[in-house]
Amino acid sequence: MTDASITALLSAIPLPALLVGRGERIIAANPPTSALFGPSVTGRHFITVIRQPNVLDAVEHCLADRQVHKTQYLATRRGQDSTYEVTCSYVDTPLGQGVVVVFQDLTMLTKAEQMRRDFVANVSHELRTPLTALIGFIETLRGPAKDDAGARERFLEIMAREAERMERLVKDLLSLSHVEGEARMRPTERVELSGLMQSVSSALAPLARDADVAIEIEAGPEEVHVQGDPDQLRQVLTNLVENAIKYGRTGKRVTLRLGQPEEMPELQGRGVALSVTDYGAGIDEIHIPRLTERFYRVDSHRSREMGGTGLGLAIVKHIVTRHRGRMRISSTLGEGTTIRILLPLD
Repeated sequence: MTDASITALLSAIPLPALLVGRGERIIAANPPTSALFGPSVTGRHFITVIRQPNVLDAVEHCLADRQVHKTQYLATRRGQDSTYEVTCSYVDTPLGQGVVVVFQDLTMLTKAEQMRRDFVANVSHELRTPLTALIGFIETLRGPAKDDAGARERFLEIMAREAERMERLVKDLLSLSHVEGEARMRPTERVELSGLMQSVSSALAPLARDADVAIEIEAGPEEVHVQGDPDQLRQVLTNLVENAIKYGRTGKRVTLRLGQPEEMPELQGRGVALSVTDYGAGIDEIHIPRLTERFYRVDSHRSREMGGTGLGLAIVKHIVTRHRGRMRISSTLGEGTTIRILLPLD
């Protein structure tokens, strides 16, 4: 077997792989390896290429005991940290003995695991606060306030509010799970957007009235239909208008606007823009990229006081993605916030 044939054999491996000989020099490497270590690694001492002590130890141990050794290799590519699982396996070739070192990219798995841990921690944190309050009030009602009618009514009111907060959180979690489960299923119904806007406005009229906010609708006379899930699109509008009423109430009005069908480069075809605008305090631009993250809040205390769960915009984002649409957020401090939903017409 020649050097060329060994290189050809390594090239059949889709992961970065190189062969370290008994002389501790790299005999061959496949093309994906160049993305990690640069070109022309063949012939170099493996220490000058790999450099990370744990990987160097794994290669040396494999050369010594001929057993499979695994470890991790950490790299930074285009400003992003990457994690690789490294497998060192001993081989005996016609050119000599050596170690095949294979690098498997675990970055996405690592990120997914971190997201899972963060999600569990966030849910636990969100539930812990109302549960702690409920347990405390129950103990008080069983003890010092057992015969205090005034305190009992006051505590029961707070307990009901905390229980409703947990119910909203569980409802939003179930909704998010449902939307994610249907992410790859394209909606098939036809939805008329003007009527949907009117319906959502009517349903949220009591909330707007209590907040002293006027809901305005701007739409042309023509009906605009999109292919979608009517319940999910209703949820999109409901979440956006509720947020606009709660957090932009100082502006005293909320505008729902439906644009005319037009060519949209973002959608690579014809689409329509549906937007919700408030005229309140606005949002600092540093927060905008993270607004659709689960449980991310600009003002945690205020959000909880308003009954927010931190999941509303995450749900909106997933629904819009399922409808092959785009979501755009713009805000100016002191002037308000606009969220535009771009939906394809076909």
